[in-house]
Amino acid sequence: MKKICSLMMLGLLLVLAACGGDSSSTAGGSEKKVLEFWHIDPGEKEKIYEEAVERFEEKNPDVDVKVLRIPNDAYKQKLSVAMSGGNPPDVFHSWGGGWLKQFVDQDKVMDVTEDIDPSKFNELALANGTFDDKVYGLPLGLSIDVVFYNKEIFEEYGLEEPETYEEWLTIIDTLNENEIIPIALANKTKWPGAYYLMNFASRIAGPELFDSAFNREGKGFDDEAYVQAGEYIQEMVKKDAFNEGFNGVPYDEGTGRQLLYSGQAAMMDMTISFLNNVRSEAPDFEEKLDFFVFPKVDGGQGDQTHVGAATGPVWSAAKNTEHPELAKELMKELTSEETARNYTDRTGSLTAVSGVVPTDEFTSQFYDVVEQATHLQMPYDQTLPPELAELHKDTTQAIFGLDMTPEEAAEQMEEKAQEELE
Repeated sequence: MKKICSLMMLGLLLVLAACGGDSSSTAGGSEKKVLEFWHIDPGEKEKIYEEAVERFEEKNPDVDVKVLRIPNDAYKQKLSVAMSGGNPPDVFHSWGGGWLKQFVDQDKVMDVTEDIDPSKFNELALANGTFDDKVYGLPLGLSIDVVFYNKEIFEEYGLEEPETYEEWLTIIDTLNENEIIPIALANKTKWPGAYYLMNFASRIAGPELFDSAFNREGKGFDDEAYVQAGEYIQEMVKKDAFNEGFNGVPYDEGTGRQLLYSGQAAMMDMTISFLNNVRSEAPDFEEKLDFFVFPKVDGGQGDQTHVGAATGPVWSAAKNTEHPELAKELMKELTSEETARNYTDRTGSLTAVSGVVPTDEFTSQFYDVVEQATHLQMPYDQTLPPELAELHKDTTQAIFGLDMTPEEAAEQMEEKAQEELE
């Protein structure tokens, strides 16, 4: 019996020792305040966030930040579960737009309007985390989508950057005649093709079209401009503008990018993250790389100062955090000038923090596009409510696959929009 009691006592002591050995204790024995911080980015971006956390902890020695990186697709599910369970991280990664707004509408995100200087951020990027004039997300990263191309191939066949859709079709014909895939597309994940619908619709009817349909202010997602955008996509498909089997090619695995690196394809419409892919996967290809902004449409109301864009990371805080002031301070450190400078200089990315001009020559060209932009259109799938966003991607992929007419896609979108947005 004594032996059993001794073993039980030993077990209890071990448990107490384990609890007492938590790294959140200070030297004086008092508990540190703990903040949980979740993000999705690996590599150099992850290092930059960790450095920002270290600076924050130096300024707040009584705080311990628990950092957790979760891959993109798993992250969305994990955060949704944490939100619905009432146990979200104190500070977390979002993209702004409809994805963040769903949590704002559930009253689960902190309003930081009174705690920030809006002039510190790109106005259009900050607007993507602002709802009903209240700020719920601070943008660090800003991306745009452009059409990358192989300069050597263009020079070999006497091709110039197209300004109009008709000029683009002529280039596509020339490349096909010379057995070069005009445009690499990896559309299994649906979002790469969605840029085409978004860009064509903006070029046809101007950026006001989406705002009107989204805000239910007159035009809808069955507007003739959306039908025409789908018709342009199907015209490109029928002209063999894309690689064979594009709707079954996943983007993340890099198969589409390899078509460019190898010279089998000449172009790709993609976000500027493509430059980072080039530098890690095929650095020698960078000397052949250039880009142009999505072409205009003859007679259209949009122009090349209307640019497809995305914010991310956008830092937000949970409304039920036990340490709201500290959470806001961490968000500020994650969007400080030092963090923003590191972000753009070390990753080749743009930042939404004002006044931080890229020193990298290639990235500075992206910066110039943003500076000249009169409208930044955030991706529909990040702006629309989740179910409508998924339908947008599904129907657009079906348009590319010639499995659905543009009219059918537009009708489905508007019918769902009336359910979700009215």
